[in-house]
Amino acid sequence: MSIKTGDPHITVKDLTMAFGDFILQQNLTFTINKGDIFIIMGGSGCGKSTLLRHLIGLQKPAKGKVFYGNESFWDVDRFEQIKILKKVGILYQSGALWSSMTIAENIALPLSLYTGLSKEEIREIVSLKCSLVGLAGFEDYYPSEISGGMKKRAGLARAIALDPEILFFDEPSAGLDPVSAYLLDELIRETCDSLGATVVIVTHELASIFAIGNNSVFLDAEAKTMIGSGDPKKLICECKSTAVRDFLTRGGTENYKDESSQDKPRDDKNETTA
Repeated sequence: MSIKTGDPHITVKDLTMAFGDFILQQNLTFTINKGDIFIIMGGSGCGKSTLLRHLIGLQKPAKGKVFYGNESFWDVDRFEQIKILKKVGILYQSGALWSSMTIAENIALPLSLYTGLSKEEIREIVSLKCSLVGLAGFEDYYPSEISGGMKKRAGLARAIALDPEILFFDEPSAGLDPVSAYLLDELIRETCDSLGATVVIVTHELASIFAIGNNSVFLDAEAKTMIGSGDPKKLICECKSTAVRDFLTRGGTENYKDESSQDKPRDDKNETTA
């Protein structure tokens, strides 16, 4: 996969999200560049997850366009939309694993549906993906037999099964303890680096926002539009909106960590419960 970091990957232009006559957000215009870990953030009810659904083709905008490269997603036919979405992986908040399938079977599902690979080739890829997310040896377990953090890891393994160019995450740290959330953030960053993928994350978790995000958009429920965009580490000091600064400093500035503090040594090779 050849991805030139820094080029526009997803461009949103003048997007309006609405339910009937009720406008949730309007005038959304921003760019997600290739290689970004892009954060969609804002308070509860501002439309973060709804925006994600617009980006992945689950909900059509009331107005505006979503471009993947030069292709306007909502203006092409369904066949072209499916071609675009085959380059996308999604990790839902709950993990969304099939409870009746083993971890291996969950990860194998997109490979069985969208490739012509043999069963042996699929088994090899499943084993590799499990190893990448720290689940080697858990292939034959069912979702009910593993922890919440491990379910997130299994969901991530399924999301990267087809080596996507773009990964979408909806509140990936929801329900996790701080240590497990930190380990998941690290795993997301490492996965992004290894795949050369663009990552889009819906979250309100400050630790995640500062630890892995390098670009963002802030949605405001009251203004019904975006009131900030850019690197969260710069927004905390440079954004003109007090609402954005208050959001990013809630609980005090100790939530903010300089990039230099992110490279501390750690040993989580034996971690299987996160």
